[in-house]
Amino acid sequence: MTDKENPAPGFLRNPKKRMTIAPQKKTISVKADGLEIAKTEAAKILRESGCPDVLYIPFADINFARLEQTRTRTHCPYKGDATYWRLSGAGEPGGDIMWAYQDPYDEALEIKEHGAFYAELVDIEES
Repeated sequence: MTDKENPAPGFLRNPKKRMTIAPQKKTISVKADGLEIAKTEAAKILRESGCPDVLYIPFADINFARLEQTRTRTHCPYKGDATYWRLSGAGEPGGDIMWAYQDPYDEALEIKEHGAFYAELVDIEES
C-alpha cells in the first residue's frame, strides 16, 4: 500500500522515470488566429524524462469563450486522463489545440485546473 490516494501506475512500472513541475517565472501569452486566448504570470513548466517541456496555464487565465471542448480523450500512465479543446467560433472547426488533466494522478496534482497548448498550433510568447 502507498501513502498516495491516487498514485500513477506508470511510476510503479517505471520507477526511473522522472517528472518535475515548477513555476515558470515569465509572463506567458498564447494566441491563436491572432487572438489572445491565454495570458498568465502563473504558468507551470512540466519536465518529463524523454519528453519535451510543456507549459501549463491556470484555467483562470484561459479565455474559454474562444474554446470548445471536444470528445478527444487520451490516457497517460504518469499524469492521468486528458481532455481536449479546439478553437470555437465562425468557420470550420479545427483540431484540438489544448489539453488538460482535470483529475490527474497524485504526482501531477500541480497541473490540475491547468491547460497546455500545442506549440505548433498556437503562438506562445514568453516575456
